[in-house]
Amino acid sequence: MTAMTNRDVQHIFESLRKGLVPERGIDAFAEGIEKLRSELHRQLELAESGEGTIKFLRGGYGCGKTFMARLALLDAQEKGFATSFVVVSDNDLHFHKFDDVYRKVMIELGTAVCPRGAMGDILDRWIGKVESALAAAGEDEDAEDFDAKVRRRLDEDLASMTGGQAPQDFVRVIQTIFDLKQKGEVTEAGALISWLCGSGNVAAGVKKQAGIKGDITSRDALDYLRGVLEIVKAAGYKGLVIAIDEAETILRMRKDSRHKSLNGIRQIADAAGSYPGLLWLFTGTPDFFDSRQGVAGLAPLHDRIQFLKQGRFASLRQAQLELTPFDRDRLRSVAVRLRDLYPASDHARIDSRISGEFIDRLVADVTSGFKGDVGVVPRQFLRQFVTQMDLVDVHEDYDPIAECGFVAVDPTPEEQHAISGTPLVVEADDAPVPHEDTW
Repeated sequence: MTAMTNRDVQHIFESLRKGLVPERGIDAFAEGIEKLRSELHRQLELAESGEGTIKFLRGGYGCGKTFMARLALLDAQEKGFATSFVVVSDNDLHFHKFDDVYRKVMIELGTAVCPRGAMGDILDRWIGKVESALAAAGEDEDAEDFDAKVRRRLDEDLASMTGGQAPQDFVRVIQTIFDLKQKGEVTEAGALISWLCGSGNVAAGVKKQAGIKGDITSRDALDYLRGVLEIVKAAGYKGLVIAIDEAETILRMRKDSRHKSLNGIRQIADAAGSYPGLLWLFTGTPDFFDSRQGVAGLAPLHDRIQFLKQGRFASLRQAQLELTPFDRDRLRSVAVRLRDLYPASDHARIDSRISGEFIDRLVADVTSGFKGDVGVVPRQFLRQFVTQMDLVDVHEDYDPIAECGFVAVDPTPEEQHAISGTPLVVEADDAPVPHEDTW
């Protein structure tokens, strides 16, 4: 378990109060997922050894897919990887437009020392390593031509690392960023880093300095990602892990966008092995993987990542990793972990009043509001549980056993879907996805 700061603890409980998965500290209350976590560690080991790989986290609503993906990224950062967490959206992220995906990956690019927007820091670390290597080889750091030698080494390393596949605009931007930094023109260098991260709002004058005109296109985005991956590794990181959360959102897109998005995932899956050190993680519901509107409708993708099960047994090492619903014991164990972690003014009062008996009663009350289905209630339960601890902490005379009653909450569309089993697909379409290239 990583060391917990007071800020981390406060972040955990503020997130849970809002029904959100915390972005850090979640290993402190991870329960019942040891085998799943071990498989994701195996994937990290593959990436660290130079493999490019892809894994799909499969589970119904409330099974903890987002939690598992975020935990995987925290584990990856602890092991020395850079990471990025991207949520599929039909509003601001269209997965069939890979320049959109690339931009979001770069915005959310993080490391253990820089949790978000880390490309500038990664570039500085790479440049620093090149400078140190030249100095160690006997080059004079104060010589007039030292910067030119650094620049030349950056170019040579980039060409070697990418096998010459990095786009020329990518190379020119890296060169210009280095030149601008050496001149002290940090604002202009920062603007070009923004361009490298997919921004379309960089002034033409700044782009002209690098000899570029347009923006990164969907067709070129994968090649830019290859260049970024190699810089990440050259900066001293083990590799890069990209989590794409809520892939089932693709099912609610228009048919043409849905087809293109699924083909985009197919293309990533096909190319994954050619990106050494990159692990892709996708999360999705059984509907996404098994329906004809989803993966099952695209034969090349379905054949590659099809989920196989022998009775109640499924291999953890196949492409899809199945997350199972919470049961009462697991929900109770999470509650006990959170009770121990809670930043109380009087922890003895919390321990006394938020008793095992009370936790069992709250589990029963919350699940009764969802027809007894424990698997769809973790978010609602944890929000209620944290509220009860808050009340005990704030009010000395509050007795949860006497006062608590489950406050009915209208299920979200996803929760209602999980309870009733009704499909989430908006547009009825039984036609299989055509096999087509989109990028």
